Amino acid sequence: MNQRERREFLIKELLKEDKSFINIKIPESEDNQKKMLRCLMNIRSPRSISKEFLKIQDEYLREENFKKGIVDVNEFSEIEKVISLWQGDITRLKCDAIVNAGNSGLTGCYYPNHNCIDNCIHTYAGIQLRFECNEIIKKQGNEEKTGSAKITKGYNLPAKYVIHTVGPIIYERVRKEDEMLLESCYRSSLELASRYNLENIVFCCISTGEFRFPNYRAGKIAVNTVREFMKSKSSIKKVIFNVFKDIDKEIYRELLG
Repeated sequence: MNQRERREFLIKELLKEDKSFINIKIPESEDNQKKMLRCLMNIRSPRSISKEFLKIQDEYLREENFKKGIVDVNEFSEIEKVISLWQGDITRLKCDAIVNAGNSGLTGCYYPNHNCIDNCIHTYAGIQLRFECNEIIKKQGNEEKTGSAKITKGYNLPAKYVIHTVGPIIYERVRKEDEMLLESCYRSSLELASRYNLENIVFCCISTGEFRFPNYRAGKIAVNTVREFMKSKSSIKKVIFNVFKDIDKEIYRELLG
């Protein structure tokens, strides 16, 4: 199968799962097909599917991830001891773990083709990631607490693992409690990575997007928490701050000197 054949197979299988999709036709253009596939993956609830689907999905996603260009974090130079900064798509990074800024449900973003980091990570990892996250929630019997972290496989991502953490949501103003919870997100993720003997970890800008935590304040908490943690004995040898927006790149350059 080539990529188009894989994509059309996956779309057909996902359309079959819902009777309301019976009259939906697969678009001709590659771009619209990709959008449809991502949409169907985004809205799909966590449940089992055939081994054939998973095999073809994995082949498709690995090829797509390869086309985007895989970047090895070991090639990054340090801005200060142990810490590096990189601007770009976190799903391209070959590393031990990337950190996902998730929601309390932990199963990813269900908004079709939404551009948040949670949606991107779940899309390019594959539907197995949502299933594993759902199993974690079912096992613990409640939603994930703000400031805590859980670890899953990376599946089709270049990253071996994904660490999911739930950042605080800012409604009117930033409280001291919010700052402590954001600090806990970074510390919990680092502790979890160390427990798994991981040597590198990539952080996104937790809580600064949809959760509205002010960028500079969030960056300062992130940098200070990492610096403090790295004073202790740990398996972690490299921490990368991943930014997407120019404003965050400028903030981290200032904070890291």
